[in-house]
Amino acid sequence: MAAYEDEVRDELILWQRKIFKRSSLLNRMSKTTQTKVNSLIPEKVHNVITDSIKNMVKATLAGSSVTTKKRDSIEVNLYEQDKALKQKLSTYRKTAVVEGAGTGAGGILLGLADFPLLLSIKMKFLFEAATIYGYDTNKYEERLFILHVFQLAFSSDEKRKETFETIKNWELKKRELLDMDWRVFQQEYRDHIDLAKMFQLIPGIGAVVGAYANYNLLDQLGETAMNAYRLRLLDC
Repeated sequence: MAAYEDEVRDELILWQRKIFKRSSLLNRMSKTTQTKVNSLIPEKVHNVITDSIKNMVKATLAGSSVTTKKRDSIEVNLYEQDKALKQKLSTYRKTAVVEGAGTGAGGILLGLADFPLLLSIKMKFLFEAATIYGYDTNKYEERLFILHVFQLAFSSDEKRKETFETIKNWELKKRELLDMDWRVFQQEYRDHIDLAKMFQLIPGIGAVVGAYANYNLLDQLGETAMNAYRLRLLDC
């Protein structure tokens, strides 16, 4: 077990470098464009979008808490936890691929339905991840941690670095946090996935794009969740 933990610590060092690595030129250009577009949107519209996503996420959190099975109180080691997480990720990734292909095949109307459906899949997966690593999702602080893991996976360079520091120092930072900054949360998420999902709205290629994008988005979330909980458990 000690050898595995040493291996994980090495992986966490590489993951941290990845977190702090600058995004591709295409992603940076996309973010710049989206920021300019956001600046042109009236404040009232921003408030409506923020409230809508906030309510959507909170409803998903509540639903996930009810449907997530609690783990038996059996001591398991990190290797077994990682293995269980990877198995769960495989299942959720397949679900996301089917969902992305289905909504993508339907063109614009069904493509728009993909947003809340995929969000629900991601949140449900994060609840499963928390439970696998032994954390009680009934606690408010654990739900807040889940939201920060989500934000770490889907945000711009600067916000990703800031969120990583919050997760790395969670026991201290959680005392300062009362709630998420929902305006930032929704803008970072939308800006991050817009480029990946835009072509899903085009009939003909939407199914392929939707399946591929959802696979990669779940993969990204899975890697982030596993390493965030590893970081917390090993107190790196």
